[in-house]
Amino acid sequence: MRQRTSNKTLLIGGAAAVILLAAGGFYLLSRGPDAAPAVAESNAAEAEGQADGPEGFVELSESQIQGANILVVGVGRGGGAEVQLAGRVEPMVDARAAVAASVGGRVERVLVSPGQTVRIGQPLASLVSGEAATFRADADAAAAQTEAARQVYERNRNLAEQGVVARQEVEASRAQLLSAEAGARAARARSSAAGAPNVAGRLSVTSPIAGVVTSVQVGPGGFVAQGGVVAEVTNPARVELVFTAPPALAVDVQAGAPLRVSGPGGDFDAVVTGVAAGAGGANGGAVIRARPTGSVLPPAGSAVSGAIVTGDTTGGLTVPSEAVQTVDGNTVVFVQVAKGFQSRPVLAGRQAGGRTEILRGLTGSERIAGTNAFLLKAELAKGEAEHGH
Repeated sequence: MRQRTSNKTLLIGGAAAVILLAAGGFYLLSRGPDAAPAVAESNAAEAEGQADGPEGFVELSESQIQGANILVVGVGRGGGAEVQLAGRVEPMVDARAAVAASVGGRVERVLVSPGQTVRIGQPLASLVSGEAATFRADADAAAAQTEAARQVYERNRNLAEQGVVARQEVEASRAQLLSAEAGARAARARSSAAGAPNVAGRLSVTSPIAGVVTSVQVGPGGFVAQGGVVAEVTNPARVELVFTAPPALAVDVQAGAPLRVSGPGGDFDAVVTGVAAGAGGANGGAVIRARPTGSVLPPAGSAVSGAIVTGDTTGGLTVPSEAVQTVDGNTVVFVQVAKGFQSRPVLAGRQAGGRTEILRGLTGSERIAGTNAFLLKAELAKGEAEHGH
């Protein structure tokens, strides 16, 4: 009886196995001869999708990021509105000098010519002046008087210590010494202001700035009056940006504000160095002065235009405008993650000064692709096209 039960169990198990095999065979036959390759292809596609990472991911190594010149930047804060300004490149106040003679005299020699480069303190012309000779003589005489007064004071002080001269005489000689020293200082100052002439009254007219001689107003043998211009010197490297602006803008713009400038050689960044309300002439406009940051200005006289952001600059998040891309109709930025970049949808706001407000989608702590972010968009589109095939 026990042996029959065991055989019956074996028969039932074998029948179940036959049924399962038959069912599997029926399924494969119902799928046709291409069922096995299709299943394999589906599994391969699923594995490939897992290997490629999440949707919108672009895999790049650090060397590839540097090779593509993709600049990774932080998310800034700002906002406001953009105002367009017109301006020019102009010489700074200290970039031009009309070098004049401090005293009248005869021009003995002209030492420079137009177009010549000069340094600070370099002589431009040599003059011979009777007035300057007088100043030098006065300085020498004052120095001699000072020395004589010093000797008298020293002698009286020694005699007073021996009890020969009264203390009152010592004090009087000391006062005379102090007066003589003051007169000598004044005489030396007049001589120095006259150009530090020698005993013959010969002096040099020197350049107060470094630059290029643009004109020479005198010639050898001529006479130049006190205050007459001898030569003009300009430093072409000392230039700045000068913009005219509406009067109300002087209240909103302060020194240190960033400025985006467009010139003959392209766009560059600048920073405001000063704002003068009412300095724009008869119209009462404001004048905004700026200097470039990390670039060389075009030559003086070049026309430029600027864009400056006014209003609230401490509010929302901002990113470089070139960091904002459109992928499949969505506005995105590419956030740096491990092994590459991940596109993240954002809600963009206003644009000003080359930056775009981000109203939603970022926290402010991200590092994103700025310059050449469009390369990531192209790489993402390329990868999608390859998967489509």
